Amino acid sequence: MSMMTHPKLFDLSGRTALVTGSSRGIGRAVALALANAGANVAIHASGMAAALEQTVAQAAALGVRAAGVVADLSEENAARSLYGQTLETFGKLDILICNASIQIPEPWLETTAEHFAKQIRVNLQSTFELMQLAAPAMAGRGWGRIVTVGSVQEARPHPQMPVYAATKCAQTSLVHSLAGQLAGQGITVNNIAPGVINTDRNSDRLADEAYRQIVVGKIPAGRIGSPDDCVGATLLLCSEAGSYITGQNIYVDGGMSL
Repeated sequence: MSMMTHPKLFDLSGRTALVTGSSRGIGRAVALALANAGANVAIHASGMAAALEQTVAQAAALGVRAAGVVADLSEENAARSLYGQTLETFGKLDILICNASIQIPEPWLETTAEHFAKQIRVNLQSTFELMQLAAPAMAGRGWGRIVTVGSVQEARPHPQMPVYAATKCAQTSLVHSLAGQLAGQGITVNNIAPGVINTDRNSDRLADEAYRQIVVGKIPAGRIGSPDDCVGATLLLCSEAGSYITGQNIYVDGGMSL
């Protein structure tokens, strides 16, 4: 790959990245951007599907090594399985992007213990477990990047998703806690908090024109974001250009959190 596509500060050649939930949406955009910057990428989905194979092929077409890794993060030991698959294929992990999450929109009084636990497990516990697994080896090499993907809901929780919003706030608290502990070992830990992004998860709701107008009315930039809008901040945080940035929460939300 020519250095023209990625100046040296953003060059990730020789690095290996795992992006959870990367067969589609924000995760896919981020994984392909990392691949375009030269990183080998582990593309994750909860099961084998056409979208996973397609994203792996697109990443590989950028001239890097790419492989699919499969684990259902709502299941126990999923993080260990995912990390193990990544090491088996690539031998190491330099960049961990914790993007996978689930949201179960419903009136909060109807939220069951099961729904609560599932969102905690996928959105928070699996992130923590992946950090526990990945950080020691990163520290041993003196270089690592951990980026969690939060949500504008950290600042503006949706009335039907208080548990989801709470998991995102808790995840960012983990970032603040661990960034300080890992900074001396060459590892940065940051969160990006996307606003309303046009992904599969949101497309049905946003197809309702009246609802869409209400949502856009809450976004100072006056538009819904695209997955690619999340790429720049993530690439910065994963590269040498971002080596002095740690413990931060960067809203990528068109001003919605203001």
